[in-house]
Amino acid sequence: MIVFTYPGQGSQKPQMGRAWADHPSWELVEEASEASDRDVARLLLDAGAEELTQTRNSQIATFVTSMIALDAVVRLGVDGAGHAGHSLGEYSALTAAGVLDFASAVRLVTERGNAMQAAADEREGAMAAVLGLDDDDVRIACSRTGGDVWLANHNGPGQVVIAGTTDAIDKAIAIAIQMGAKRAIVLPVGGGFHTPLMAPAQDRLAKAIDRVEFRNPVGMVIANVDAAEHSRGADWPDLLSAQLTNPVRWRQTLGVLERAGFTTFVELGPGKVLTGLAKRALRGARLLSVSGPGDLDGLLEALAPQPEVRPEPLEGEHLFATERLVVSPAAGLFSVADGVEAGTGIGVGHLIGHVGSQEVRSPFAGELVGVLALEGERVSASQPIAWLRVS
Repeated sequence: MIVFTYPGQGSQKPQMGRAWADHPSWELVEEASEASDRDVARLLLDAGAEELTQTRNSQIATFVTSMIALDAVVRLGVDGAGHAGHSLGEYSALTAAGVLDFASAVRLVTERGNAMQAAADEREGAMAAVLGLDDDDVRIACSRTGGDVWLANHNGPGQVVIAGTTDAIDKAIAIAIQMGAKRAIVLPVGGGFHTPLMAPAQDRLAKAIDRVEFRNPVGMVIANVDAAEHSRGADWPDLLSAQLTNPVRWRQTLGVLERAGFTTFVELGPGKVLTGLAKRALRGARLLSVSGPGDLDGLLEALAPQPEVRPEPLEGEHLFATERLVVSPAAGLFSVADGVEAGTGIGVGHLIGHVGSQEVRSPFAGELVGVLALEGERVSASQPIAWLRVS
């Protein structure tokens, strides 16, 4: 089984959108700019490292880049049965699973970035990865500082991220090194995230969350806060709010996915941070990543099934092609036409629904087996919309 994973803040890099600019999935950038009232294209093409480190910029830029990669992969006919995102990446996972529509997710990510930026400006903070100590020892190092520093990310075996005030981070790093840590790396983020320092951002984000509809997910989605699957859309508002001030349980999330039977982990978005973490935490899993269009051919090659070898064809064997897919003519939000449901008789030219303002009409006649796209779901061009059985 395939699970898609989505990186969080810190994976951004200057010009990370340039490779995608000529790809059809780049159309998402215009939609994101409209929904966020930001020039997202400029962030992805021209912003420098210092500008992208600012929370309000890095979050929307990273989210949109992951969504471009997802859209490109879906256009190839590849989909995941599960989704998990690291911190900010949780919004990507929820969008991919249909819990959030794209425009609502853009607005939430924009408000989240602004709220966390304001909280960070109110009280300066930082984050650092500590390598070579287990979680309990890192927690002890934090407590020995006597300052405001906490364990923020359970990333993997021997890799823990701490967050807090700058002075307390420096003290915790020194203590961790004394306790045997191999090294510590200050991360390119603009605040002490997933700690009580982010409490001021919760009220602001909660107001934005209250304006959004949360649907039940399609496939498995694992939450950062408790490393558990949540199959009810109604659970996610509280989980997203709690995520701001609680640690990301990523190592535990990978374990849950592995035990659920996922064997292929595909990271979608800038960088390969999550692929590296999975390499250390999982044994025998197939690890892939798509950060640019140049990775798409490799993904298809890696996922292609090996052809079945039949030295002698079976006598009298025939292939009866009795099923057809109706695909989307464009990218946009899908709505199903009245009276279209499983078992409906469909004629050539029958209206199946709309993608944005464009009609989706069946080029085939037959019996409708089912509608594959969800009401209100954002679909891409050529994505299957409905499934027919023809005589």
